[in-house]
Amino acid sequence: MRAIISIVLLLVFQACMTTAAEEPVTPLRPVATYSIVAYDTLTGEFGAAVQSHYFKVVDVIWLEPGVGAVATQSLVDFAYGPLGLEMMKKGKSAKLALAGLLASDPDDEVRQVAMIDKNLVIAAHTGAKCIAEAGHQIGKNYSVQANLMRNNTVWGAMARAFETTPGDIAEKMMAALEAAENEGGDIRGMQSAAMVVVTGKPTGLPWRDRTVDIRVDDSPQPLVELRRLLNISRAYRHMDRGDEYITAKEFDKANAEYARAAELAPGNAEILFWHAVTLVTAGEIERSLPIFKEVFAADSSWRTLVSRLVSSDLLPNDKKLIEKIVGQ
Repeated sequence: MRAIISIVLLLVFQACMTTAAEEPVTPLRPVATYSIVAYDTLTGEFGAAVQSHYFKVVDVIWLEPGVGAVATQSLVDFAYGPLGLEMMKKGKSAKLALAGLLASDPDDEVRQVAMIDKNLVIAAHTGAKCIAEAGHQIGKNYSVQANLMRNNTVWGAMARAFETTPGDIAEKMMAALEAAENEGGDIRGMQSAAMVVVTGKPTGLPWRDRTVDIRVDDSPQPLVELRRLLNISRAYRHMDRGDEYITAKEFDKANAEYARAAELAPGNAEILFWHAVTLVTAGEIERSLPIFKEVFAADSSWRTLVSRLVSSDLLPNDKKLIEKIVGQ
């Protein structure tokens, strides 16, 4: 009883500290349709992903490294996200946090919420008045939930896809979203989608702690676009590691990272260009030239950029070499 009272008091305190301008307005229509929250025991990463026939659905997923993840949907109350994370951060389990939020919510019957904490406690709620078909399924290290579905088999299909798909947490969540759509999906169709993964080794720096942060706010095929963005996101992570290796003068490792990035995002001029630059700095000039040629053919502006890299010590101060590159 004292635990519930303390949770309610925390809710009152948080409500007093938060102005109306800081919170999204709770809509009168369902915001999210199907979502997943998950934890990777190998990496310590939390992940959440969602798709909806509603604009900018990213607002319904909330994550904090080392704390947990929340998905709040149906006739959504956005406060479940930040308040749920805050209570888990203060030591409440996902179950206690969700129980406290529901106990203080007069409209809990129209809410659908899932939470997972760092101790792998998982809690989910599908209110009795969520629009059918609606339901959720809790599995090992994850919860899937859906409302407004064409079929009542959607969340089961999501669970199977997450459990059986190989790869990292992002790939498994992507498969869960795609399985939901293949099972019939939202009866209204599709519009937006989002995925966030946070590191298992928090630094306190948001730009480092969000290892995947992609969203599609408005599209007739949001999952197709989300899949494309996931591949590009992975490619640029390899690019970032390549940059770090360049700074450390470890050119062979940098070259390997850029090559992997190019595989993930074929034809991406940005990735190709920096891969070619890295090959030059690693002494593999002849290998770089066909890549430069491909980039220049796509956009001659990259040719202009080459000479500018000399003063930044990113290419050798060698006039003949620069002319050879630019001449491709």
